[in-house]
Amino acid sequence: MDCLFCKIAAGEIPSAKVYEDDSILAFNDIDPQAPVHVLIIPKTHIKWAWEITEENSAVVAHIFEKIPEIAKSLGVGEEGFRVVNNCGDAAGQSVKHLHYHLMAGRQFTWPAG
Repeated sequence: MDCLFCKIAAGEIPSAKVYEDDSILAFNDIDPQAPVHVLIIPKTHIKWAWEITEENSAVVAHIFEKIPEIAKSLGVGEEGFRVVNNCGDAAGQSVKHLHYHLMAGRQFTWPAG
């Protein structure tokens, strides 16, 4: 498979890791949109949110269980942060591997652009 995030998860492409365990990886975004901008991915390939099923949803739950821990380790837990998932081209998903953006360190506006 020619997936950028699968290659990062496999260690074939280096990344600035923030958190890692057997099923997920969090690393700094190379094009940050906030002072803190981390991508959190499942190590197994799931293309996008449309492919979350009963069989693979445990890894998504695990990501959300770890988000507070990751945020705290970055020093942004209590001040607030944003978690974003872009699903599909129209939403701005540039890498077709399910991932969540954890962003913090600046004031965010709503609605998101």
